Amino acid sequence: MNHPFVIVCGPTGVGKTRLAVKLASWLPVEVVSADSRQLYRGMDIGTGKPTGEEREAVPHHLLDLVNPDEPYHAARFLRDAEQAISEISERGALPLVVGGTGLYIRGLLRGLVPAPPADPRVREELRQVAERDGTHALHERLQAVDPVAAKRIHARDSVRLIRALEIYALTGHPHGVPTHWRAAKHPAHVLMIGLTMDREALYRILEARVDRMIADGLAHEVRTLLRSGYSESLPSMRGIGYHHLAMVCRGEWSMEDAIRAMKRDTKRLAKRQWTWFQREPAIRWLQADTPNLDLRTKTMIASWLPVTTDLALTR
Repeated sequence: MNHPFVIVCGPTGVGKTRLAVKLASWLPVEVVSADSRQLYRGMDIGTGKPTGEEREAVPHHLLDLVNPDEPYHAARFLRDAEQAISEISERGALPLVVGGTGLYIRGLLRGLVPAPPADPRVREELRQVAERDGTHALHERLQAVDPVAAKRIHARDSVRLIRALEIYALTGHPHGVPTHWRAAKHPAHVLMIGLTMDREALYRILEARVDRMIADGLAHEVRTLLRSGYSESLPSMRGIGYHHLAMVCRGEWSMEDAIRAMKRDTKRLAKRQWTWFQREPAIRWLQADTPNLDLRTKTMIASWLPVTTDLALTR
């Protein structure tokens, strides 16, 4: 895939979608979502999906692809994203890959590391350990055999912990930092823009966003999903907001407990995303709260675009 495309990445809540919408008034662009949560149908408020107005302003792809109980993984994203990028390019528009799921974006840049398929026996053994001793026991195991992966995976992220331990059990090798990711060069046909801002300022935005999601009906969205038969143990339901409010629905937490935990975990997510993207040396960082951000970004894109492209730079 040699079509030129632009990546707009950064921590959650920093304004990536807002920038994409503004760019659409300057450039013929279409958005390819690189968000591992926004691809689930019926999960709109808690994932911060683009609004109807934003989708009207600029076409979005890879949203609402699967139901919450359907599996979706990085390899499938790679296939779907490459197809979307090719089709957008063939229409004469510029693909904007927008999102904060670092694994998806890194896969587009450098490909994915071959990994063994799931082994039900190994997974069941690891699930039993998690149920008996807690996910921290899994994290301690991973720390012993793959400290790089253990540093990257949160101690409560049972899905990723089990997968990392499963890979080690099946291959005998750690899978934390694939060597070809370290060695591979950044593709020349990709411009990678990272949005950032003062950490405390972003944290205030994220706290306000949690309050807004609650006001917009996130609790009702979670209850609807649970009543539709979607178990809170599903990977899709382990996301921020859904897991917390499911505990409210069970009567284990108060709404105040859930909101407090959502704000804490959202800030932790943003911190992990910052750490992930700071490892990408090719990112051109921009302050998200800088004046005329859209114009500065448009100028950056215009000066980068290969001279052979047929893309018209104005609408």
